[in-house]
Amino acid sequence: MNSVLFTLGRGIGQVMFQNNALSGIIMLLGIFLNSWQMGLLALAGNGIGTLTAYLSGYKQEDIRAGLYGFNGTLVGIAIGVFMQISLSSVLLMVIASAFSTWVTWLFGKQRWLPGFTAPFIITVWLLLGICSLFLPSLLLSSSSFVMEYNPDLFRAFSLNIGQVMFQGETIVSGLFFLAAIFINSRLNAFYVVLASLLSVVVSLFSGVEYSVLNMGLMGYNGVLCAIALGDRTWKGAFYAVLSVLISMLLQFIGMKLGIVTLTAPFVLSVWCTMGINKLASGKKKMNVLI
Repeated sequence: MNSVLFTLGRGIGQVMFQNNALSGIIMLLGIFLNSWQMGLLALAGNGIGTLTAYLSGYKQEDIRAGLYGFNGTLVGIAIGVFMQISLSSVLLMVIASAFSTWVTWLFGKQRWLPGFTAPFIITVWLLLGICSLFLPSLLLSSSSFVMEYNPDLFRAFSLNIGQVMFQGETIVSGLFFLAAIFINSRLNAFYVVLASLLSVVVSLFSGVEYSVLNMGLMGYNGVLCAIALGDRTWKGAFYAVLSVLISMLLQFIGMKLGIVTLTAPFVLSVWCTMGINKLASGKKKMNVLI
């Protein structure tokens, strides 16, 4: 029983790269404080994704580390964000969470690009596309932004973190997420704070609408970028900051085009930054040879 709880805890923690069951449990509490329905959906998606991996015979060490649970966690929460809760949407959540696990496994079979949250993105995009065509009544109407005429900097800072898991209704969730990360890694917590603050400053100076800024929509991808790339070196810090800025640009473009971006700006910006790093390293080696 304890091993199951630890696995599920890590499955939630891994959404923000924390291989720590306690961190995951604190994040789950943060979700429940915002919405008990989303908390249950996060648990359900996590459990289904993990169980799918177990029944599919995937590596036990990867399952225990929560690597097959975090995409399912996000899929589960996404159901509550985009759909009315009903028997049909719950059944779709079961299928989608299992599907995200299989996509995670496929990404693990190649070594060119890390999957990160790409399985979640692919799954939810497919799900939204299918529902738009065949089950439009399941989808919630997209809410329009309420115009805000003043920046709320603390709210924006916190929601930049909370929106990683769709928690944009209360600042408490983001603070719980930050505390959960700090418990596991002070370095990761530093980069979370750095990315969130950077996103706020850049948004203010670039004229982003205050409603978008205050909702944390310009910063949550950057938070993930910074955790993924930041380390104790200046080089790591540089690439983390670069990735944050690229993710903000991609998020801005995606929102202007009306795309449901999810965490795609995070994944694409980190892939792009990794490519830049690889090219730069290759040029240095060539210079040494010359």
